[in-house]
Amino acid sequence: MRYGLTPSQTVGPYLHIGFEWLSNTQLASADTPGEPVVIVGQLVDAEGVAVPDGVIEIWQADTQGVYAHAEDRRAPTPGFTGFGRCATDAEGRFAFSTIKPGRVPAVDGGLQAPHMMVNVFARGLLKQLVTRMYFPGDEHGNDFVLNQVPAARRSSLIAKADPDNEQRFLWQIALAGGNETVFFEI
Repeated sequence: MRYGLTPSQTVGPYLHIGFEWLSNTQLASADTPGEPVVIVGQLVDAEGVAVPDGVIEIWQADTQGVYAHAEDRRAPTPGFTGFGRCATDAEGRFAFSTIKPGRVPAVDGGLQAPHMMVNVFARGLLKQLVTRMYFPGDEHGNDFVLNQVPAARRSSLIAKADPDNEQRFLWQIALAGGNETVFFEI
């Protein structure tokens, strides 16, 4: 008798059990200065099917371009953590409440467009995928990192404004397929 290979489950399917207590979807308190924003998204596979057992992590600067990090000598905004983690639900959805990040210095000496750095963990991945999420309407033309991405693929990194709520942004992360999100090597 011959058996097939067992599918890899390098990260899942039990992310909710191991990571639930580490969840942080509120990056800023209600009185944190800055423009409040809500990021609502969905993690999907190559066929557009929801990935219900993923984890999305975000890391961002505050409105002044300051990271809540020990190596950044500038003081971050009070009530702002800068880091969030959310397990996807049964429909692959995730959401974060935060403030819109400011521009941070780029390696070329310019300033980067406001963005969030994103790590994606999901079943079958040997290590996390790394990407970015940018906001619509911001000046993207001078962003050093975004300019490294072919123009036809940049839209996978830019969230869409919710027409029903000006503080809400919608973003889909596609792990593969024709609408695959751009991922970066680290």
